[in-house]
Amino acid sequence: MADEVRYERRGPLAVVTMNRPRYRNAQNSAMTYALDDAFTRAVDDDEVRVIVLAGAGDHFSAGHDIGTPERDADTEFPRRAAIWWDHTGRAGADRRYAREVEVYLSMCRRWREIPKPSIAMVQGACIAGGLMLAWVCDLIVAAEDAFFADPVLRMGIPGVEYFAHPWALGPRFAREVLFTGDRFGARRAYEIGMVNRVVPRAELESAGFALAERVAAMPPFGLALAKRALNQCEDLMGMRAGMDAVFGLHHVAHAHNAEVTGNPLAGLDPAAMKRSAS
Repeated sequence: MADEVRYERRGPLAVVTMNRPRYRNAQNSAMTYALDDAFTRAVDDDEVRVIVLAGAGDHFSAGHDIGTPERDADTEFPRRAAIWWDHTGRAGADRRYAREVEVYLSMCRRWREIPKPSIAMVQGACIAGGLMLAWVCDLIVAAEDAFFADPVLRMGIPGVEYFAHPWALGPRFAREVLFTGDRFGARRAYEIGMVNRVVPRAELESAGFALAERVAAMPPFGLALAKRALNQCEDLMGMRAGMDAVFGLHHVAHAHNAEVTGNPLAGLDPAAMKRSAS
């Protein structure tokens, strides 16, 4: 497993920790595939009942890597989540679509459908792609210092690739989050039902592991069936079809940016995104 992710067994729990604290756990492709390795390892281990996802350091995840020295968007990785060709030999919209349908949309769907319950323990920043990782988990325990946002509308993009906003936030608050790009705190996330528990930062691990242990005591096949039932109901409420539709709009925005500004992200890097929020 790559250094970008740590894997630990704690009795019936598999603890998967994103390990790029220097970059606030920004997700490059190496991290994404390391996460997939870790989740697969947990699923294949019959002793593991619950998966806990955490972020090393002060922040859960600042989102997709759009500017660190280890950004690897041009690197080929083994394709596991979608049956699509490799992006590195392609150009234009073909290149970006091929990569994002694999690394973002399909990988998140793959993790959402893991038959074992998963719990995200969130502290500090949970931004854009960080939301995607929290949302694929079944339960979220947040520290009081956690904050959430999807600010990609500042790039002219209608939201991150795994567009769960109307289901995770509710349609009305999803509009506010996207239209303003503003962050919201753990307490607000709890009030709208996105987060299950809010605890002091010092108690995040103990609270997260206690909840995971309680879930782990339930019959594993029953948990798998209940999780599948809930996912199917969300999809019957339009989640999967809606996400497919918005993924197309997401790539229309990338193509528009590339044509108008010469850059699919409208020339915005993390520093420029931060400035635009002030």
